[in-house]
Amino acid sequence: MWDSSLFLSTLTPKFYVALTGTSSLISGLILIFEWWYFRKYGTSFIEQVSLNHISPWIGGGGGGGGGGGDGQLDQNGLPAPPGSSPQPIPECKVWRNPLNLFRGAEYQRFYWATNKEPLTYYDMNLSAQDHQTFFTCEGDAGKAEYEIMQTAWRERNPVVRIKSAQSAVERNADCAPAYILLAEEEATTIQESERIFKQALKVAEANYRKSQNLLHQGAIMESIHRRDTNILIYIKRRLAMCARKLGKLKEAAKTFKDLTKEVPPIMNVLNIHENLIETLLEQQAYADVQAVLARYDDISLPKSATICYTAALLKARLVADKFSPDVASKRGLTAAEMTAVEAIHRAVEFNPHVPKYILEMKPLILPPEHILKRGDSEAIAYAFFHLAHWKNVEGALNLLHCTWEGTFRMLPYPLEKGHLFYPYPSCTECADRELLPSFHEVSVYPKKELPFFILFTAGLCSCTALLALLTHQYPESMGHFAKALLAYLSFPFQYFVEKLEAILPFNVLQQLSKI
Repeated sequence: MWDSSLFLSTLTPKFYVALTGTSSLISGLILIFEWWYFRKYGTSFIEQVSLNHISPWIGGGGGGGGGGGDGQLDQNGLPAPPGSSPQPIPECKVWRNPLNLFRGAEYQRFYWATNKEPLTYYDMNLSAQDHQTFFTCEGDAGKAEYEIMQTAWRERNPVVRIKSAQSAVERNADCAPAYILLAEEEATTIQESERIFKQALKVAEANYRKSQNLLHQGAIMESIHRRDTNILIYIKRRLAMCARKLGKLKEAAKTFKDLTKEVPPIMNVLNIHENLIETLLEQQAYADVQAVLARYDDISLPKSATICYTAALLKARLVADKFSPDVASKRGLTAAEMTAVEAIHRAVEFNPHVPKYILEMKPLILPPEHILKRGDSEAIAYAFFHLAHWKNVEGALNLLHCTWEGTFRMLPYPLEKGHLFYPYPSCTECADRELLPSFHEVSVYPKKELPFFILFTAGLCSCTALLALLTHQYPESMGHFAKALLAYLSFPFQYFVEKLEAILPFNVLQQLSKI
């Protein structure tokens, strides 16, 4: 029989140094490549190869249920094109926050109280672009007050912006955009802001009637009328938001309902139906909320956290007051409870950041003026206004707490695939960091945890490097340690061979050795 001690006695310390050094070098190269691949593509190369090539070859890889089926929606909730591949869509579109606060009466007061800037320059720059797009036009050329406002929107210093608006009003008392800026930024209370907006409304209505009479006198007059229409709708919306904040819910709801019937292009930006939903929830007019959802929660329309989570809230409201996780685990979910849970799973898949804010597991901040759908910014904007509505429904928070994490067990693995929507876009983290202030800890989903293969390779590389160092420093001791370790590891094999020799005849063992 083969004697392992004879082989081990012939090995020199240089062999152990060479062996451990070579192993360490190979492990290090693998680690560097794995880390580079993970940083670039967000996944492990070895894991990808095993899932996409080795696993299907041995019959263990399925196509993944729900990843690219019919009826899937993209990251904004729009239906996927027929026959399209369910790949992550890199583009992340920024939307204007339908419930954005007032800069002077709310954001500025927060800054005075905390000395923290609630808005980023990137967010305010997007707002400036919006204001320039909708509140200026080609017909403003040569009009000093409107030219002042064109530069005022982009001015970073709020004091300079306010002075520019005041200067525009002094030049022309009918400059509606200047009143908008003063109501947004100079007014330090909602009541004062409402007063200035009412003054702006009279000016905007007069300008609208004037441009409407001259509508057919050329392209320039058409652009002026379009501008005046945008200003009128914006002012009415902000007045309704002032009414909502001052507790005049019926007035606010009526104005929002009337505005949802308008069709100008600015309506696609403002998403006034979300203001209407929030106001109706405050009134606890759940039947009216359901009617609004029936109109806007359609497969052909973009989704939002407000749409998805309000639908879940209404379904949870029917069962939440009697829901008990212990009872449900014993008897199973009823049809109504299953419907509510599915609605929660749908909402969480669309925006997984919301539950932590709704359940108060993470602190809220003031929402930004722009949001990224399915991102942390949208979750903050939704939870900031809708947390109270979830608390008003008895048991709704308990049902959400017990069921929301089950969403992630339903999603196909790997995360390149989705269930009801397109895979969660990986670009949201970068965009949210631009939209949200630096003092806020941005939520990231899915968290890029290091794959097992990278951790294993790092551990293997570290161990072999340590062994190489110890072998180089203490060759004799490491040689004795290696011999003892190999002898210990080979002991079960030697024990098995001895038992085999005792059982089988000697001639059979000779034949096996020849083979």
